[in-house]
Amino acid sequence: MSDFFEKVSSQTDPFKKLIGMVPGFSGYVDRQNRRDADKLLRDTVALRFEELWKRTSNLQADLVSNGSIEYVDDMEKAAIQLRTFIDKISTAPRGYAGMFDAVKINEKELEALYQFDLAFFDLAEQIKRAIDTVEASLNDEEALPAAIRNLISLSRLAVETYNKRTEAITGSK
Repeated sequence: MSDFFEKVSSQTDPFKKLIGMVPGFSGYVDRQNRRDADKLLRDTVALRFEELWKRTSNLQADLVSNGSIEYVDDMEKAAIQLRTFIDKISTAPRGYAGMFDAVKINEKELEALYQFDLAFFDLAEQIKRAIDTVEASLNDEEALPAAIRNLISLSRLAVETYNKRTEAITGSK
């Protein structure tokens, strides 16, 4: 995450730099940069998952073409979970609250958010491999159901992990 924060920090305009020199405002500017970095990171995660969702949707068409219509609904479950995750991560409030926001996020909570966000990259890689396995199993009636179940589980895990991220922000369960 520090790469994202450094990228946003290096792009600070002169006005923000000046405000950063005023006592009491530098912490606010840092928080704003962290919010921008958080949004950049989540947009990147959303883009990766969008690619996975498209692949999953394309696999549904492949299943129909191969005459494996009975698995289309199962693939739809995975696609719905991925779409739900993408929608949630794309529209989430910025991770670092501003001065007047209702939810204040301190460094400890922010670090937890970064850990969740980094976990999303790992999940994206796992889901990519699961989709690869489904593709490889298209002509294998015995392996295909297990491959699809694994994809559904991982897709569901993405949504569950996002929900835990939200709990880390709000402190609710």
